[in-house]
Amino acid sequence: MRRHILAVIDAIGPEVERVYVVDGQCLEESGRYVAENCRAPRVVVLRHEVNQDVGGAVMTGYSAAAADGFTIAVKIDGDGQMDPRLLPIFVQPILEGRADYAKGNRFYDLSQIQRMPKIRLIGNAGLSFLSKLSTGYWNTFDPTNGYTAIRTRVAAHLPFDRISRRYFFETDLLFRLNIARATVLDIPMDAVYADEESNLHIRKIFGEFLGKHIRSAAVDRGLAVRARLRFIRRGQCSDPQHRSPAAGHASQ
Repeated sequence: MRRHILAVIDAIGPEVERVYVVDGQCLEESGRYVAENCRAPRVVVLRHEVNQDVGGAVMTGYSAAAADGFTIAVKIDGDGQMDPRLLPIFVQPILEGRADYAKGNRFYDLSQIQRMPKIRLIGNAGLSFLSKLSTGYWNTFDPTNGYTAIRTRVAAHLPFDRISRRYFFETDLLFRLNIARATVLDIPMDAVYADEESNLHIRKIFGEFLGKHIRSAAVDRGLAVRARLRFIRRGQCSDPQHRSPAAGHASQ
């Protein structure tokens, strides 16, 4: 990542007022490297005292953006596999009020899918189906895609202390967004595979993801049932099949 990160920062357009580089205590010391070699005033390096994995790094960036008064936070990896030139496309639907969260989808163009390693393609298809079941976002695909943009007002209300911090982070975030009734939109993007090796090994994590999806689906159903019963007891809903848009909020 260290050999790509300065180029990634330089490629981020002038429409971005602040760039947070979160150093999660990686062995390459990317944060120190950026601090020593990048003099751009908009770049701020944030460091973790202990490794909090990818989820912790992203949530630190979200929190910093919200605290500094920014409306939208965009997450881009520093390994060169996410094109910063796409950033305005991710931000636009949030600015227009059509989405609260925009995420990349590498499966829109069938010709581009052929560039994806076969095991990753099969694994992502399986993970996408599991994600649809547990998160409720049936129109989204590619749940582990880390190129995302979020409205900071929505991010500020997410239970960061309960969101998975490892590779399940993006999917668990979708689950929490669904509870908050946030609107999620897929953004078509090409799959880019540079010389950086992915740490997400489908064979190793598929079983772990399956267990967490089952747990999320069970929790979601439990939250919905408790919220529905609460409204019925209060006499606000006589139809047990009716689910109020505020039910997910009321159950938290």
